[in-house]
Amino acid sequence: MDGTVRGCETDRMRTALDAAPETLDRHERKFVENIREHGWFHTSVFKDKEGPGFGFTTGFWLTLNFPEILVFSIKKEDAHDTFWHLFREIRRGYVFELRKPIGNVIASSDVVLIPIPTRRLKDYCGWSRWFYGGDGFQCVQLVWPDAKGVFPWQPGADARFVDAQPDLSEADWGGLRLQ
Repeated sequence: MDGTVRGCETDRMRTALDAAPETLDRHERKFVENIREHGWFHTSVFKDKEGPGFGFTTGFWLTLNFPEILVFSIKKEDAHDTFWHLFREIRRGYVFELRKPIGNVIASSDVVLIPIPTRRLKDYCGWSRWFYGGDGFQCVQLVWPDAKGVFPWQPGADARFVDAQPDLSEADWGGLRLQ
């Protein structure tokens, strides 16, 4: 993904919305019902010995023609509120540029959306992969700065914040470290 968002082809894309309800278990039915009702769903994964906790969306790609969004190490409620804010803004027509600072998303700090390569989706976006029937969707990582406003790829970034947000880009935060 080069920084351009390519929308899904909704008239050809088959998703779990197309599945017969009797073929889905109760968790899958609830997941699909939420996407039908709200246009998206938020999945949270708790931190463990393998890495920090994270949350991601499913439905942005289908509903908004915008990549799914994944964020590390923020409270479940804050991630949910952030995803709702982004969903509403995108639905209103706001265009978020990739790899550029974006204001008015999390409190008083900027965030950056960085493309996640398809090969990384299997490790982080299981429910989205199930919903779309594979990796036929795009996803971005929402990256936030430390308390001083320094992003993980910038000199002087607080190591705790860097460790809290693994770099899922192709390399060096999608080239941002090189800029």
